[in-house]
Amino acid sequence: MSTTDTDTDTGTGRTKDPAAAKRHIGVSADGELGEAGSQLSTAPVDTAVPGSFGGSRAPGALGWLTWTGREVIGWARWFWRQLTSMRVALILLFLLSLGAIPGSLIPQSGTDAQKVAAFKDAHSILGPVYDKLGLFHVYSSVWFSAIYILLFVSLIGCIVPRTWQFVGQLRGRPPGAPKRLNRLPAYATWRTAAEPEQVREAALEILKRRRFRAHIEKDAVAAEKGYLRETGNLLFHIALIVMLVAFAWGQLFKSEGNKLIVEGDGFSNTISQYDDFKSGNLFSTDDLTPFSFNLKKFTGTYERTGPNKGTPRMYQADITYSVGAYGKEKKTTVKVNEPLKIGDSKVYLTAHGYAPVVTVRDGKGNVVYHDAVPVLPQDLNVTSVGAIKVMDGYKNAQGTTEQLGFQAVFVPTFAGAGKGTMFSQFPALDFPVLALTGYHGSLGVDAGIPQNVYQLDTSKMKQFKDAKGNIVKARLLPGETMKLPNGAGSITFDKGIEEWANFQVTQQPGSDWALVGAFTAIFGLAGSLFIQRRRVWVRATTGADGVTVVEMAGLGRSESAKLPEELGDLAALVHDQAPTKPDTDEAAAETDPDAEPSVPAAERTEK
Repeated sequence: MSTTDTDTDTGTGRTKDPAAAKRHIGVSADGELGEAGSQLSTAPVDTAVPGSFGGSRAPGALGWLTWTGREVIGWARWFWRQLTSMRVALILLFLLSLGAIPGSLIPQSGTDAQKVAAFKDAHSILGPVYDKLGLFHVYSSVWFSAIYILLFVSLIGCIVPRTWQFVGQLRGRPPGAPKRLNRLPAYATWRTAAEPEQVREAALEILKRRRFRAHIEKDAVAAEKGYLRETGNLLFHIALIVMLVAFAWGQLFKSEGNKLIVEGDGFSNTISQYDDFKSGNLFSTDDLTPFSFNLKKFTGTYERTGPNKGTPRMYQADITYSVGAYGKEKKTTVKVNEPLKIGDSKVYLTAHGYAPVVTVRDGKGNVVYHDAVPVLPQDLNVTSVGAIKVMDGYKNAQGTTEQLGFQAVFVPTFAGAGKGTMFSQFPALDFPVLALTGYHGSLGVDAGIPQNVYQLDTSKMKQFKDAKGNIVKARLLPGETMKLPNGAGSITFDKGIEEWANFQVTQQPGSDWALVGAFTAIFGLAGSLFIQRRRVWVRATTGADGVTVVEMAGLGRSESAKLPEELGDLAALVHDQAPTKPDTDEAAAETDPDAEPSVPAAERTEK
């Protein structure tokens, strides 16, 4: 048995042992393979820009119309081939990635309109430029949508014909052997005493046992393996389409809203109940999942000692919820990264803070305000700020209707008088203190302009001052009261301190499909990278001297170091069934131990 560059006995063309095919598989020059080398890949062949599609133009108006039609159709086909090529698809995917960068770095109007407005105010030159380029709404801009749609069309136009072509390959048979097997990258040959039919049958059985698709065609066995490579390639690109569709579907029909809820209060999933709400362009209020829930208790624990002092150990909200208008009430606990799932909606626990309970009385002692006031944390130790607004029911000492406002700073753990400013030392309620500064006048809420409930607009208000002209302010412990001057009333920091939790309700259709597409793309890409598609042929013919000549060759989609090794393994198995036929002088040497060993012709000449 010999190969194109095997270690053979000089001048005889024979290998030194039967397993030489496994050790020596040579690589030959490229040859004419014909059908045997075709369709190892379903990738479309790139075409260069041609000259004229119209060809020669006949005289007259009809000739011009005919030529123009051929020209237009020809160029349209050429542009379609370019658009559906994998090269253009990769370029579009790269452009889509570049286009998403401004959406991550520049404030987006769909996410935070206030940051967009602040950016425009701070950048008088860049703001209008960004606005014209659509950089404040990247994902709904014309240029981003154009890239997105072109990529989608490119992938569809590329995958559909390749899929049908691959299906045709699966239904067909491996192509027959080329005329000259010795021109293939991996090649082996030997002479055997077995009949050609026996060799082909043995090779067919061995190849099928190695999970090759094999059949006998004329004087050779044709086999092929590695179809999963192309399957993985197609799966990868189909998964990209699934991800694109899921992403687009999620962006168009998504909704996201936030709601701050104090212990004891509830929420119903309607737009009017949200503190802030944003949605996709095709979202409808009818798409909201009907449910409601009540926050019964919030529990937060923190590290008390060590380098991680103050770090949260547990945040959880105990709630009761019901689905639909008449759903049965159920109990559950929502934790960080453990949302409540109701239909297509997920309820996440995103933030926590305190709501000190205050009572405001007028000069006659009538209660005009009594409620838990949520304050917003400013640091990790939950130093919080907020505003208390008394909008209705208050009259001053002269009987004039006014509105009251108090700027509030709350610390759950105060360091103590004379030990610094109002900054909390620990996030738990160890030493709560509420600092207040009062105003009277108009809060500006009657103008119809939306206000931040946690900030106080003092443009139309006056601070309370005592008889000496000093600003009235106080630090209150739970149960203490701050008197307002001139019989204006009082404000009491009640002993009850509630806790609040912020919930984010999201509805993101298509996220499951995007996840499935991502995993499918990973597996498909792994298959297309690590699986090698290859073909093997075994030809057995009767030589001029009546001895059977066995030829084996392999061809892969791309050069692979494993192809010669695999062909060597197969050749060794076939050789076991059809061993090399010894020459006459070697047979005589085996039967006559006294006979002199044969000397190759080249060696005899040297001697």
